[in-house]
Amino acid sequence: MKLHELRPHQGATKARKRVGRGISAGQGKTAGKGHKGQKTRSGDRTMPPFFEGGQTPFHLRIPKRGFTNPNKVEYTPVNVGTLERIFEEGAEVTPEVLSQKGLCSKRDLVKILGDGELKKKFTVKAHAFSRSAKEKIEKAGGTCEVIER
Repeated sequence: MKLHELRPHQGATKARKRVGRGISAGQGKTAGKGHKGQKTRSGDRTMPPFFEGGQTPFHLRIPKRGFTNPNKVEYTPVNVGTLERIFEEGAEVTPEVLSQKGLCSKRDLVKILGDGELKKKFTVKAHAFSRSAKEKIEKAGGTCEVIER
């Protein structure tokens, strides 16, 4: 067998449709496109997949519900047990120090929560404190200072 003798198998290839060549070509008159309508014209735009033929589209039919509060304040929580584990006795804990330790990012608002035990004395500066966290810090002899946003 030689390279120039290679041919595709019988029936593997089909002759292309020669559209618009008259009745005798087997694709006469409408050339397989049916009668009139959007998809029969040449150069007609194809519609996006979500188009529903002029019917009110799904994203307009479904009800819109819920509410997003534009004034919502989100805090990054830090527990007093985490402070006990990471910081030494008498340390000053601020959002900058917490971001250096990887507990929050620099722009985050920090809220100290009361989960865990606290035996060390800290000076804690944060944007918010839970009641239990404030009690635990003051009971251990530390101080809580609220930072303005």
